[in-house]
Amino acid sequence: MASALATGRARSDIDVVSRAGLPLHRFMDEAAAALQSVVPFVAACVSTLDPATTMVSSARKLGVLDGRNEQDVMWSQIEYGGDDPTSITALVRTGHSVIGVQHLTRGAIDRSVRMADLLVPYFDFHDEARAVFADRNGAWGHISLFRGSDDPAFDEDELGFIAAVAPAFTRGIRTGLLAQLSRVDALPATGPAVIVFDAHDRIVQSTPGAQAHLGRMAVVPGMGDPLTSVQALVSAARRFARGEIDRMPRVRARTGDGVWLVLHAAPLGGTDDRAGDVVVTIEEARPQEVLDLVSAAFELTAREREVVAIVLRGADTKEIAAEMHVSPYTVQDHLKSIFDKAGVASRRELVARVYFDQYAPRLGAQVGTSGWYAEPAT
Repeated sequence: MASALATGRARSDIDVVSRAGLPLHRFMDEAAAALQSVVPFVAACVSTLDPATTMVSSARKLGVLDGRNEQDVMWSQIEYGGDDPTSITALVRTGHSVIGVQHLTRGAIDRSVRMADLLVPYFDFHDEARAVFADRNGAWGHISLFRGSDDPAFDEDELGFIAAVAPAFTRGIRTGLLAQLSRVDALPATGPAVIVFDAHDRIVQSTPGAQAHLGRMAVVPGMGDPLTSVQALVSAARRFARGEIDRMPRVRARTGDGVWLVLHAAPLGGTDDRAGDVVVTIEEARPQEVLDLVSAAFELTAREREVVAIVLRGADTKEIAAEMHVSPYTVQDHLKSIFDKAGVASRRELVARVYFDQYAPRLGAQVGTSGWYAEPAT
């Protein structure tokens, strides 16, 4: 472990960049560089998670993993297709925020499917330090640090340092999600967005709408192939079909131009060569889904979320006070706190900050029978 001076400097650097409002890829790069100065590694992967479902929504690879995507499908299958006690989902469920595989298994790393089937044979990684970055709203991200066969295992001091900086990583990832480019125009109509995977996890059908959405997801600065997230959903859907998990998987993810999408996966019924098919649907997130996620990212209280929801309906202070059965002065106190957390100075800025202008072009448009904005007549 590095000296006390070096660890103090690294911890301070990570805290500073977590508060700087950096886009995801810049925060991940700068925070990982500071971490590496005291906890050396040959490669790393930093991912964002949907705090409601713990599904991976994007990932950034560093070191010798940068640009290597050929084993992403296998990673997704292992991570979300089984019940490994060191999986991201398991760590969140059990409250173990940081683990080292060598330390946990007392050197018997082949007890980990991820190590035995993926990390050792394909990358010659012989230890992994893994941490999840969570708050009271759920897990926002995760990091895996890797060392090779000639490197020492991650020790208790190093794992303790990772745990100490985890709150700053959580904050930086939340902020990075909100710092991505926001859009100013409506998404064009692309038709149904569907991808069908066969029992061997091969894409056998897809619609132009799905390809358009994946294309938008693929241009998030510095982040990896969105098919990693899609494959994670497919693997989790297979677990749902076997009755191993109790809900079908879904994840909210942002495109390169700032739009929030929702991806769902579900097993399909079929016989013979179509048995085991899984369908993934992709659609633009509804306003409430964005509101829930952004409110959690701003760490708004339940009462503040209620105020925001009413503000977004266009109510003034008196109307908010009447609906919430509080005084106008209490509403103003809530608004001041909300403005401070969201970094805005007015209700107009708040609306744009919450919705990232995603829905502004449609305001006033007719709502269709599905509960979503109807497409304009052509």
